[in-house]
Amino acid sequence: MPTAVEQVRRMRGGAQSHLMRCDDGGYYVVKFQNNPQGVRVLANELLGTRLAARLGIPVPRAEVVTVGEHLILYTEDLVMQLGRGRAPCKPGKQFGSRYPGSPAETAVSDFLPEELLRGVENLEDFCGILAFDKWTCNTNGRQAIFFRAPIGRAPYRGSTIEAPYRGPNGLEATPSGPREEDGSYRALMIDQGFCFNAGEWNFPDGSLRGLYARHRVYEGVRGIESFEKWIARIERIDEAALDEIAREIPPEWYEDDLDALYGLLEHLLRRRKLVPELIVSAWKSSAQPFPHWR
Repeated sequence: MPTAVEQVRRMRGGAQSHLMRCDDGGYYVVKFQNNPQGVRVLANELLGTRLAARLGIPVPRAEVVTVGEHLILYTEDLVMQLGRGRAPCKPGKQFGSRYPGSPAETAVSDFLPEELLRGVENLEDFCGILAFDKWTCNTNGRQAIFFRAPIGRAPYRGSTIEAPYRGPNGLEATPSGPREEDGSYRALMIDQGFCFNAGEWNFPDGSLRGLYARHRVYEGVRGIESFEKWIARIERIDEAALDEIAREIPPEWYEDDLDALYGLLEHLLRRRKLVPELIVSAWKSSAQPFPHWR
């Protein structure tokens, strides 16, 4: 479990995350327990990120990061802005999303111009994350970041990216695209905090939910078959896999309400067969996100 040793900077966003350097040499975007969106978004982040990785979707490595009281006390910016006031960040176990490299060496962006977006290596993974977001009822817009590691480095080797799941019978869910970096951009899917409808832990489905705002990423979609491998992987997620992930979640992130957590997991299992229907509802919506669906 990494321990934070330095606050680097405050991040944008409603959860008021902080980029922090940890004692394992990595940098993490850290969400605190007393963030304005509620403590359950930390549980959502860990559960959602682990599940996405099992589907072979590229997501940052997720960790439970310890932030000590001493560091908070002596770091003026480690506070939450709450209305007209502010409160110190709560010490203890927080959610950490590994930054892809060192902030001094790796440029990360949440927006690319059209010509660069078109050339992102793993655009197919936007189909995977849409299937995931439909399954988990992500009520926030899909968030992604883009980065380009130095030529010769392999971003899937090492500890920056969540390790893909290796399943039984030789089944392996691996991120699409080449492993060796050639200097072009790759996408990472971030921010699973509003899966399961944030702190509500229910599933108010809507045809537009889960869609990435820039529909160019879906130009390769030709029909429901473009989602079939992701749907099949979702259907293979079983009770044992969910229970394994649940055991990693600190109880304080769900206020020790184990019944609520396992009720959420049971609902997830029942929803696996709904994913194709939910994707078709997005196709039929007024947004028309899939221009080449046949």
